[in-house]
Amino acid sequence: MEVYQEQAKVFKALCDPKRLSILEQLRSGEKCACVLQEPLALTQSGLSYHMKILCDSGLVDSRQEGKWTHYRLSAQGQERAVQLLLALTTPNADSAPSCSTCGK
Repeated sequence: MEVYQEQAKVFKALCDPKRLSILEQLRSGEKCACVLQEPLALTQSGLSYHMKILCDSGLVDSRQEGKWTHYRLSAQGQERAVQLLLALTTPNADSAPSCSTCGK
């Protein structure tokens, strides 16, 4: 069950319009939290909430520079998310019928 909780973190990160906007901003490179915050009209605590979810999912990496936090897309997180989506949406041809009543 723990593996599903970890996988769900990726989808949770992708299911919010503000987080999708943040990911879009990060596509052009690393950004300081102050740069991400402004176009979204978020408070600092609101941005922190969204960034925690994105970082916990593995899609975004962070680093501290003085009092500022800088964020960037994670190549490893991207690969993991792509592989997860492929695995969950690719039919398994070797699987046995799942219904004992109808055989389908």
